[in-house]
Amino acid sequence: MEKQTKIVSSVVGAVVVVAAVLAGINHHQNTYFNKNTSINGVNVGGLTSQQAYEKVKKTKLSNDVYFNGQKIYDGTETSSGITAKDKSKFTAALKKQKTFFPSSKTSNLTVKGSATDTSQQTAMKAAATTAINAYNADKTIAVDAQAVLKNGKISVTKAKSGNGLDVDKMLQEFNDQKYSKSVKLTKIVKTPVKADSQTVAKEKRKLEALQNKTVDFKVNNTTVKLSAKNLITSATYANGQYNIDTTAIKKKIAQINSKYATLGKSFKFKTHSGSTITTSNSGTYGWKIDPDAAASAIVSAFSSNKSTTLDAKDFIYGIGYNENGTGYGVTANDGIGDTYVEVSISAQHAWWYKDGKLVFDADVVTGTEDGSNATPKGVYYIMYKQQNTTLRGQNDNGSSYASPVSYWAPFTQSGCGFHDASWRTDWSSTAYLTGGSHGCVNMHTYDAGTAYADMEQNEPVVIY
Repeated sequence: MEKQTKIVSSVVGAVVVVAAVLAGINHHQNTYFNKNTSINGVNVGGLTSQQAYEKVKKTKLSNDVYFNGQKIYDGTETSSGITAKDKSKFTAALKKQKTFFPSSKTSNLTVKGSATDTSQQTAMKAAATTAINAYNADKTIAVDAQAVLKNGKISVTKAKSGNGLDVDKMLQEFNDQKYSKSVKLTKIVKTPVKADSQTVAKEKRKLEALQNKTVDFKVNNTTVKLSAKNLITSATYANGQYNIDTTAIKKKIAQINSKYATLGKSFKFKTHSGSTITTSNSGTYGWKIDPDAAASAIVSAFSSNKSTTLDAKDFIYGIGYNENGTGYGVTANDGIGDTYVEVSISAQHAWWYKDGKLVFDADVVTGTEDGSNATPKGVYYIMYKQQNTTLRGQNDNGSSYASPVSYWAPFTQSGCGFHDASWRTDWSSTAYLTGGSHGCVNMHTYDAGTAYADMEQNEPVVIY
C-alpha cells in the first residue's frame, strides 16, 4: 500500500513538473518572437512585441530595389512610418508566428506603418516589373499543364519546362518586402504545374461541376432554362475562377431577343377601326437585352455554387431619351399594351387609350408631307412632359422660329411631339400635305390640355 502511494505521488509530481514546464513554455511563446522571425526585414527573434515595435520603428527605409544583386531603383530614404498607433499590429504579429514549442523556422512578417510614405512604391514596382520582363525577353517561359473543357469534353494540356522567371511569384516577393529597408529580389524560375498535380485534378473537378450548372432566365412571363453543358463550348479554371468563352451564350441571347424583344421590331397593331396593321420598325419604343451584360451575369451564375434565377429586366436597354428600354413586361397588343396614343396620318386624327378604353380623340395636323418634315411612322414613346415652354428651330428657308406652347410631349429626339398650335389657321384634313408642321402633331388649344393629361412618360405612340 505504501509503495502504491509513493508511485502515485511520483506520478502526480511528474505531472506537476510537466505542467509547470509547459506553462513556462506557453508563457515564453506568448511573450517572445521565435528565433528567426523578421518584421519588415528586421530580425525580431527573441524580442517582445514592445521591443520589436521599438526596433522596427527606428529602421530607416532606403526604398532601393535590387534585382539579381544589382540596384535597379535608387530610392529616397524615408522613416519606417511606424507610430504608436501600430503597437497592436506587433501584438497581432506575435500571435501569428507563435508555435507551441520554440521554432527556428524562418518567418517574415509585414507591418504597414500608419504613417508609411508609399509615394515611391509605384515606381519601385514598375522598375521591378521592367527588370523581370527584360530578363525574360530571351528566355523560354514554362507553361503549366491545364485542364480544358472543349465541346463537352475535358482534356489536359501538357506542361512545358522553361528557364524564364515566375513573374507572379517575383512580384509577390516584391509585395512581401515593400515595407522593408530595401527590396532585394532573387531569381525565381517558373516551375510548371504538372499534369498529375493536385492543381490540375482540382481544375478537372471544377470543370466537371460546371457542366452540370443551369440558370433560369426570366423573360417577361416566360422562363428560359439555360444549361452550361449546351452553352459553354470552351472553359478553363485557374487561380480560383473560371474563364469561360461567352460566344455561344451571346448567340443564345440573340435568339431570345429575336423571339421576345420589342426594340426595332414591327408590331401587329389593331387600329381604332378594328383592322390590324403592321407598323414600321423604325420607332424607338421597346427594349432589348444587352448581350454583354447578360452573358457576364450568366457566366457568374454558372460559376457559383448555388442555383440562380436571372431576370432579363436587369439587362435591358433602349434608344432615345430612355436608354433603359420601354415596355418590358408588356405582352398585350403584341407588346404595345393597352395604354397608348394612336395617330393616323391619313385620317389626321389621334386617339388616346387607357387600359384598352378610348378616353379621348381629336383632329390633328401632322408634319408636311412634301418635304423633309413628315411625321415619322413607327412606334415611339412619350419622352417627357412639359408645360409652358418655347419650341425653337429652323424653318425650311433657314430662318429661326420660337413658338410658345402650353403643352409639350415629345416622342422623338429630333424634336417631334404633341403640342398646342395657337398660331395655326388651317386645320383641314389636307393641311398636312403642303402646310403641315415641322414633324410635330399639332393640336387645337382646346384639345391640348386634355390630351396632355391623358399621356404618361414612356407611353407608346403608334404612328401610321
